[in-house]
Amino acid sequence: MSKFGVMVMGPAGAGKSTFCASLITHLQLNRRSCFYVNLDPAAETFEHAPDLDIKDLISLEDVMEEMGLGPNGGLIYCFEFLMQNLDFLTESLESLTEEYLIIFDMPGQIELYTHVPILPALVRFLTRSGSLDIRLCAAYLLEATFVIDRAKFFAGTLSAMSAMIMLEIPHINILSKMDLVKEQVRKKDLKRFLTPDTGLLDDDPAELTRRKVEGDTEETTETADPQDKNALMRGAGFRRLNKAVAGLIENFSMVSYLKLDAQDEDSVGAILSYIDDSIQYHEAQEPKELKDDEFDDADEVDG
Repeated sequence: MSKFGVMVMGPAGAGKSTFCASLITHLQLNRRSCFYVNLDPAAETFEHAPDLDIKDLISLEDVMEEMGLGPNGGLIYCFEFLMQNLDFLTESLESLTEEYLIIFDMPGQIELYTHVPILPALVRFLTRSGSLDIRLCAAYLLEATFVIDRAKFFAGTLSAMSAMIMLEIPHINILSKMDLVKEQVRKKDLKRFLTPDTGLLDDDPAELTRRKVEGDTEETTETADPQDKNALMRGAGFRRLNKAVAGLIENFSMVSYLKLDAQDEDSVGAILSYIDDSIQYHEAQEPKELKDDEFDDADEVDG
């Protein structure tokens, strides 16, 4: 009998634990069972106590102290230790029925999702038929404030695409903390970020304004002092790199985003419907349409 689960991931500060807490609250209010698994060995505070906590097996603090490792090396060691002790997961998860949604709260170190093979191995274990056999999807969160800095947004989107390719499971990409950009981004502009393309760099208002004020040309930025970090970060080479990244994302055409305000129950419910659709929790269920009226219309802002 299949089980159902979602792996909540993304960079540090993206709001993963906040989303997990809101999702659990929403499930409880709708009388739906869930099982909360914390796989962040550095997490300390929770709105809802985990049903299973990796810190009962190993903690990042202990690893750093005993092994003399830094935070990133210590985290990878923790996951290597978990992979050697998978009974820790099996013993708690194998008895769960299909009525449960298993929520895996993941750490924020980006290398776990981009180039270290530990997480793909864990996913294969969780989804393997005959074992736990979890119908699993990934929910990758990226903070919505990234849309203010378009180069940063494309770097985050590249990480999301890398995770999609690495994990090879159904994948939902989410712009979290939408409440933080309500007053900064017009609705018609935000829609462009939901399906990223290179045009977002061509008409970046912040970059166009900066170049106009500072009088930058291709020649002046090409001859910038290589020791001047600020000059390099706004130079022609940096722009070409961003264009290449954006072009790669556009060519793969894999990444699109859903909007999330974790404080809005309807928003959380809509994301849950996409998760359910991805893992086929209800075979006949269709995802709910996300609300689009929380952002000011372009005409209202311009007017």
